[in-house]
Amino acid sequence: MPRLFTALEIPRDAALSLSLLRGGLPGARWIDVENYHITLRFFGDVEGHVADEIANALDRIRRPEFSLQLSGVNAFGSKKPHSIFAAVSPSPDIQALHAEIERIAQRLMLPADPRKFTPHVTLARLRNARNEEVAHYLASRGNFWTTPFTIGRFVLMSSRDSVGGGPYIVEEAWPLEAPRLTQNRFERPLEALRTIR
Repeated sequence: MPRLFTALEIPRDAALSLSLLRGGLPGARWIDVENYHITLRFFGDVEGHVADEIANALDRIRRPEFSLQLSGVNAFGSKKPHSIFAAVSPSPDIQALHAEIERIAQRLMLPADPRKFTPHVTLARLRNARNEEVAHYLASRGNFWTTPFTIGRFVLMSSRDSVGGGPYIVEEAWPLEAPRLTQNRFERPLEALRTIR
């Protein structure tokens, strides 16, 4: 049974910037650079026919490509931090894509995701990390940001049953539409001349 989720991939330049955040925190298990991604919707372990239904429904999504930026580093788990992540700057485009995928999940009667959608890239999972050390790590990297990058597709990924952090496999990918150049009202220059007279 595949464990599935939709995600956005992180381009090489942004992944390189993220990789520079690795290290300097005892008790952190760092995610491999090739496994960086932004989860849009986690579906969990699903039967093969349900996976097909999900893929068929995702195939009908038509959205424009958009730009994203990563800004800031934080931790999940206020009293006992359990992971370190890079935050995604606020983006109505990623929220709209997530909402469309969420509507598909509801139509297919898949279990609701109990967590609030917080776009992020997980950098490390923490085990027995001391709060003071986590606070020091975050404070020293608080000004992290990437240059904006274009999101040209979203993917359906699978993960093996593991402790977390990959390996992840892209099962299917759907392109987002590039912006169209505005077309001239006139098909041929002669038509334009006739209109001017």
